Amino acid sequence: MKYDVIVIGGGPSGLMAAISAGSRGARVLLIDKGTKLGRKLAISGGGRCNVTNRLPVEEIIKHIPGNGRFLYSAFSEFSNEDIISFFEGLGVGLKEEDHGRMFPVSNKAQSVVDALLDELKRLKVQVRVNEPVKQVNYEEGKVKGVTLKTGEEIEADAVVTAVGGKSVPHTGSTGDGYAWAKAAGHTITDLFPTEVPVTSSEPFIKNKSLQGLALRDVALSVLNPKGKTVITHKMDMLFTHFGISGPAVLRCSQYIVKTMKKFSAQYARVAIDALPGRKEEELFQELVALGKAEPKKALKNLYKGLLPERYLLFLLEQQSMDPADTFAQVPHEKLRAFAHSCKQFEFKVDGTLSLDKAFVTGGGVSVKEIHPKEMASKLMPGLYFCGEILDIHGYTGGYNITAALITGKLAGHNAAEYSLEQMDPV
Repeated sequence: MKYDVIVIGGGPSGLMAAISAGSRGARVLLIDKGTKLGRKLAISGGGRCNVTNRLPVEEIIKHIPGNGRFLYSAFSEFSNEDIISFFEGLGVGLKEEDHGRMFPVSNKAQSVVDALLDELKRLKVQVRVNEPVKQVNYEEGKVKGVTLKTGEEIEADAVVTAVGGKSVPHTGSTGDGYAWAKAAGHTITDLFPTEVPVTSSEPFIKNKSLQGLALRDVALSVLNPKGKTVITHKMDMLFTHFGISGPAVLRCSQYIVKTMKKFSAQYARVAIDALPGRKEEELFQELVALGKAEPKKALKNLYKGLLPERYLLFLLEQQSMDPADTFAQVPHEKLRAFAHSCKQFEFKVDGTLSLDKAFVTGGGVSVKEIHPKEMASKLMPGLYFCGEILDIHGYTGGYNITAALITGKLAGHNAAEYSLEQMDPV
């Protein structure tokens, strides 16, 4: 049987593409190499599925540092508010949490997956799982269909490639689609891990002196070799046995990768401002005032509560200050150095964990070769791309799923329109 549209990949963008194409009346086949659809959705948002974000479009674009501006046209066609309406239309009630994040009222990602699967059935979309695709077939300068690993060929006028990037490979994102895109003449930009923990070989990391320590609402900055700040994110972070992790670190990770690449450096430097709400001079004066009030009190007790205890003791040690010493025993320049380390503790990081450990893939099919309102290839008629295979990446917080659902909606819709045109050429 020949189909109008074949969608490869059963993640968020693929499911949306298949539904979108099916709702246009197209005969759609959705193929996935895994045992079930929606595996990445089912584990997203800690198993609760952060389906989108309700911030204004301009803010969402800012949270998609990897080619987010490419999505302006797409948002004009199908926005984050349209995503909310779409799910509510499927019977999935959504609720807004901090920073605009939207979750199902059920708090269960599976309720989102089930609603999408039910919609596929309603639209009579054919589904084949456990069917790895070997290649997308092109003939006479346009899409012909696909060939499965089994050798079976399936014809279609349009193919939507929604196979993801190379992050979270256990959900099926193993980079299969890059070769199919290249075969159509597309450029694949350099792939790199984003939203990923960061590694460090600093002695304090190696000896695990801070392992397991979480710092709340700190400002983490990435510095270039000249000491200039590349980016700062104010969020929580965590020290691990291999380096650092947590929300602030994940957001900074891509800038560490890019800075090391730009300067051909073996490492980058990061700086922690543990008290971003205070200026350094004000902090120093506060330390002096506390000391003058109780000059015989040990430093570890005098400044207790200023920072988490382990971090306080660590920074005192970094300045060769004995926590048992009293204020009266400490020279002012030592106290000033301690205040500086509270505001800017710098250390080296080597890079990040590997791409397969990342939440998101940076790089992919160049967006310069994609029509922004259609998600259609500019090089191969009948070929469409959506989701993480594209060179688009955002921070965690519903931004990547938003990009996946919007690009999936447009890819499916326009693939169906294209296939209908092939049947009835004007």
